Amino acid sequence: MIKYGNSATEKNLGGGVCRKILAFGEEIMAVEVSFEEGAVGSVHSHPHSQISYVLEGRFEARIGGEVKEISQGDSYYTEPDMPHGVVCLEKGKLLDVFTPMRMDFLS
Repeated sequence: MIKYGNSATEKNLGGGVCRKILAFGEEIMAVEVSFEEGAVGSVHSHPHSQISYVLEGRFEARIGGEVKEISQGDSYYTEPDMPHGVVCLEKGKLLDVFTPMRMDFLS
């Protein structure tokens, strides 16, 4: 089963953050997350492995207690159950890839 995203999959999460599912299968999901300047992706954790790639903008990333500034072209890996989050310093977008897919994003 392969699913393709479209504009209908975009969800406004509030606080200047929008999420758009790009494509997914049972074992992987690609998601584009847009942030307005100052928007916060609160620190959280989940049982999925995650790789995030900065498509544009500038962020302060908090991963497992470490804080680092990241910008276009940078990426990071978050292992399962690792607390992580971002603060958007300059309007931008992240490409998040999860394995396995995030069923919670489909509801």
